[in-house]
Amino acid sequence: MSRSKSKSGVSRRTLLRATGAAGLVASAGAVTSNIFSPAIAGPAPKVRLAWTEVAACHSPLGFGVAKGLYAKHNLDVELFFQGASGQTLIQALATGKADVGAGLIGDWLKPLEQGFDVKLFVGSHGGCQRLLASQASGIKDIASVKGKTIASYDVVSPPKVAFQVTLAKAGIDPENDVTWKVVPFDLVGEAVNRGDADIAAQLDPWAFSIEKKFNLVKIADTQTGVYEGHTCCVLGANGPFLKANKDAVRRLAEANIEVYDYVAGHVEETAKWYLDELKPAGLTLAELTEILGSFVLHNHPIGQPLVDQIRKTSEDLKLVKVLDSSTDPTAFAERVTVNLLA
Repeated sequence: MSRSKSKSGVSRRTLLRATGAAGLVASAGAVTSNIFSPAIAGPAPKVRLAWTEVAACHSPLGFGVAKGLYAKHNLDVELFFQGASGQTLIQALATGKADVGAGLIGDWLKPLEQGFDVKLFVGSHGGCQRLLASQASGIKDIASVKGKTIASYDVVSPPKVAFQVTLAKAGIDPENDVTWKVVPFDLVGEAVNRGDADIAAQLDPWAFSIEKKFNLVKIADTQTGVYEGHTCCVLGANGPFLKANKDAVRRLAEANIEVYDYVAGHVEETAKWYLDELKPAGLTLAELTEILGSFVLHNHPIGQPLVDQIRKTSEDLKLVKVLDSSTDPTAFAERVTVNLLA
């Protein structure tokens, strides 16, 4: 899923930045200062935030920096393009290239189970993955997925893992009752269109793009069904950075909640920034607006609700043998999170 270079006109070495003194970065024509308030007294601590810049669900992070929402909380946020996979996110924090990262819960939990020194502290949103069937396959629901071939871009891709849970909870063995076919990231939709696979498991905005391009049928997503009320992506902080900057991390959590709530009420404005700055997947403004508008943008648990979300996901990942059978979901969730409200 990694990209060799940014699709935006923004150099990775001159990443979008917000400073407490300057307020707003004029990186997109659509941004204005109408919601910016003076920074809190004192120097703004710098926070390097790892993101996947072309992912639809991460666009609010870049928009929030450009809009001044992080600077409003007296934070100097620098966005670090970490690539587009959970492995590169983990590497960015482990090697000290970033202090905080945004990623799918499913990408965080196995490294955390293995002792990776990061604490999860706030959720961002719900749902950004889709399971899509070809018209020719005749598949209309999860029950009819049994015996079919599903294309995904990695043997442990987040969409594969997410929909293995969906299948398992529907009584379908996610390994033996279906065939998983690994194809290059950009060819997941093509594989289904050519008939090499019956179903595609993919992330947005690419999932949305191939659904429209090839007239695919959405069988499941990570917002409804077994994922109703679940959080999709969360922020995690490097252990040493958190210990030395807990107040800054708390303010980052508050700012992140404000960012996603703002985006929920200003979807087209965010989509315009997304289109102008990142130019994702050749999609139009109307399509990007539709994608962002389809996300559950008010689902950002913190404190005990976040612990509950991590416990639920841990139970799911044990079900499909991603986490060890000996892992206690409740104890694990409490260990890998930090309650910034305490």
